[in-house]
Amino acid sequence: MTTKENNYTSLEVGTFESLLSRNYKGIEGKFFIGNELGLSGCEVSLNRLPAGKAVPFVHAHKKNEELYIITGGNGTFFVDGVEFNVQEGSLVRVAPAGARAYKAGDKDLYFICIQAQAGSLTQATHEDGIILNTKASWMNGKK
Repeated sequence: MTTKENNYTSLEVGTFESLLSRNYKGIEGKFFIGNELGLSGCEVSLNRLPAGKAVPFVHAHKKNEELYIITGGNGTFFVDGVEFNVQEGSLVRVAPAGARAYKAGDKDLYFICIQAQAGSLTQATHEDGIILNTKASWMNGKK
């Protein structure tokens, strides 16, 4: 279910376990959400790679760096000829020119991949955030 309002879009996609029903160009378990949410500054994909499976190609990007956030399982990443293990809690940033691939280990590999144009961030959250006088329902002192 998708809800679109003036300043937000909310999308329910189900559990990461259900991602195997998604398919992107023959890659099972990959779901790009940029178009679904109307993202304008980055692309995001939700991913589930079954145990023992691997992406069948090495790739790089022209402009986008990628941040991989491993949310479950384990696996191996390949970047510029170096292979290293990842598991839940691992974070991997790859520059656009980085030659990358990955495979799941003995457990399904779950991760979020965020792509944005390298060098496009002009200020971080602590410089951009503004605290407002508006209150959410849980901020009114009730428990």
